[in-house]
Amino acid sequence: MADVFFLRCYLLLPSRLPLLSPLRCTNSSRLRRRPPQNTSLDSAVAAAFAHRPKRFSHLKVHAVAADNNEPKWWEKNAGPNMIDIHSTRDFLDALSQAGDRLVIVEFYGTWCGSCRALYPKLCKTAQENPDIVFLKVNFDENKPMCKRLNVRVLPYFHFYRGADGRLESFSCSLAKFQKIKDAIATHNTARCSMGPPLGVGDLNLLETPTTQEKPAEASPR
Repeated sequence: MADVFFLRCYLLLPSRLPLLSPLRCTNSSRLRRRPPQNTSLDSAVAAAFAHRPKRFSHLKVHAVAADNNEPKWWEKNAGPNMIDIHSTRDFLDALSQAGDRLVIVEFYGTWCGSCRALYPKLCKTAQENPDIVFLKVNFDENKPMCKRLNVRVLPYFHFYRGADGRLESFSCSLAKFQKIKDAIATHNTARCSMGPPLGVGDLNLLETPTTQEKPAEASPR
């Protein structure tokens, strides 16, 4: 574009030479004549400037569309052994269908910075342990159930195993992720089932809570 601009200035320069040239009186009528306009060059410059805004607006719209298609951090899935829980019935069914496999339940909040920081490492752990079932419970979507399971801080984890029911529960941040690895090493061992899965034990999660409880808090990272 700079080359086109200077070329255009060069073509128009002779119209200003009569004011400065010492040969002005030799043929004044010829020097005062304006050179013919380069219509093709003018058209090219106008077309270039007219096209530029359209091109950038197209790129802007495209970028916004790409961002809208990007999944949220909690929507990313590590694989078939990581399951999203959307209701109490989903939770109970998932525990029942897991049989005697180890089940790790993560209670998280989409607004929880500690949950977001820990999540990539949890996904990696799920990929490294395809025999373990990982359940993701969105606290805001399942508040009554989470309250009955005594979830007060996020992220929070429950470990279940077949007939043994709940094995362990604790809060964990990214800095203390070793707690999850240690719990996996302790509980993910081969064993024989001694009966039907106990799941969450005697708690009736389908009952409607009668008391108002405090909201969950995010644990420090």
